[in-house]
Amino acid sequence: MAEKILSPGVFQNESDQSLVQRGIVGSATAIVGPTVLGQPYVPTYVTSYSEFAQKFGESFKSGSYYYEYFTSLAAKDFFNNGGQTLLVTKIISGSTGVSTYASASVSSSNGSASFQLETLAWGDIMNNSGSVTNGALANGTSTNVRWEVTQVNTGSGTFTLAVRSGDDNTAQSNYLETWPNLSLDPALPNFISRVIGDVKPVYKLDSDLNPYIDFTGSYANASNYVRVKSVIAPQPDSIDNNGNYKTASYAAGLPAVGSGSLAGAFAGGLSSNAASPALFNESVTTTNIQGFAPADYNIAFNLLANKDEYRFNVLLAPGVGLDNAASSTMISVCENRGDAIAMVDTKVYGAVVTSAAAAAAGASSNYAATYWPWVQLYSAALGKNVWCPPTTVMGGVLAFNDQVGAEWFAPAGLNRGGVPSVLRAERKLTQSDRDALYEGNVNPLATFPGEGVVVFGQKTLQKKSTALDRVNVRRLLIALKDYIGQVGNTLVFEQNTQVTRNRFLAQVNPYLDSVVQRQGLYAYRVVMDESNNTPDVIDRNQLVGQIYIQPTKTAEFIILNFNVQPTGATFPA
Repeated sequence: MAEKILSPGVFQNESDQSLVQRGIVGSATAIVGPTVLGQPYVPTYVTSYSEFAQKFGESFKSGSYYYEYFTSLAAKDFFNNGGQTLLVTKIISGSTGVSTYASASVSSSNGSASFQLETLAWGDIMNNSGSVTNGALANGTSTNVRWEVTQVNTGSGTFTLAVRSGDDNTAQSNYLETWPNLSLDPALPNFISRVIGDVKPVYKLDSDLNPYIDFTGSYANASNYVRVKSVIAPQPDSIDNNGNYKTASYAAGLPAVGSGSLAGAFAGGLSSNAASPALFNESVTTTNIQGFAPADYNIAFNLLANKDEYRFNVLLAPGVGLDNAASSTMISVCENRGDAIAMVDTKVYGAVVTSAAAAAAGASSNYAATYWPWVQLYSAALGKNVWCPPTTVMGGVLAFNDQVGAEWFAPAGLNRGGVPSVLRAERKLTQSDRDALYEGNVNPLATFPGEGVVVFGQKTLQKKSTALDRVNVRRLLIALKDYIGQVGNTLVFEQNTQVTRNRFLAQVNPYLDSVVQRQGLYAYRVVMDESNNTPDVIDRNQLVGQIYIQPTKTAEFIILNFNVQPTGATFPA
């Protein structure tokens, strides 16, 4: 409240100008597709390939052969080329079974159930119940896990729970995690649910049929492998002041030492795909992408539409092409968010140039780009070469481009568009092939002697000839909107005064200066003053800014004229 100055005196005021501006948060590359492990339809950030492999797995067995999903091949290429953060969304067949995980019931010494565990990873790959030979699970693998109870103290009511690798045996136990001194008393800090965690993601639809992830449980998951599904027989207020059971009867409810009748196995879990047989690599079709249908991808795309919860600037879904019904949803999500570009495949393996170019004819968006042909990669997890759609490597191309240049540099050409991980392309394109593709807004993956496979185009799918028909300009706008939007977020509900406008300009102008210096803009101008913030605008609680930019263009067509002149001719100055 302002002081009334009526009589002489000394009046002191404070002006706190020590506000520390919140740092600008970076964005990730998002990838959607099937994975071996992981929780379905729960977008998860990973910052290295080892973290990806731990959470989402690598190779798996289908029938009599081993395979690796495009998702993990793309993740590996992304991180190998300098990628920093990947937002991974595992898909499954439909959404009705996302709450069903493989579980195990741990019995007490009196034969009744003490508590239940549940795997964090989803799918029948976690189901290792079955026969047991010499303490080994017949269905145990290095991918799934088993449990074991040890060190049960019937006096203090504590026990140890261990998580073991599913492919070990009693003689050679492979302990992944050990949780000592656990209790069944909910009031104690060592209560099993509190220590291990019991949070579970549940896929839901709101009244407007918008998807979202709800979380049940009370305690964050500390284990990397399991959560507590339920404590069947909790023991509240069971421990006295000396740390012992108040009565001996509680001891019978403690879990029994050992691994139980199932040798520590987990049972249940649903199949991760529906199409049978699942088609992989060059055999995928528009309706069977590694065993999954377009609708399975759409569920994940619709989840990622929430830009406040999930931050990314590139969206990948290797195998989803323009001939696939899910591609329109993928592109629409990026358009509606306004802060990401979709890298979409064109056709399935075996297409010809004309059909690849024709596939792009029905789409027009500057929030999407498409590439052709397919490429062959080496899968270290399988020890063999595999065919993959081109967007499998586009995450890595963009990551390298941003590392050596910036988002507004063209992710194409010999300097930034090389794909060293590609062994060969499905087709070695001629100049006329590249002409036909580029005219149809399809970016070619060309093969050059001594250079290998190179991305040799950077068009978006936009048909109209504007600056935004190029990938580098679209990504420039995304980068600018991302940074400036975050600056604007810090000013919402601030006083609509010149001081607030100056705070905005003090952050935005230096950033745009840096973009000019880094060859992203020729020039710019930011207007946020009384000219566009008139009294009637202020009375509507609005703060208006006008940002004018001149994006730099790339030299895609270099024309060199050679003039042969006779001996003695004078060269022009």
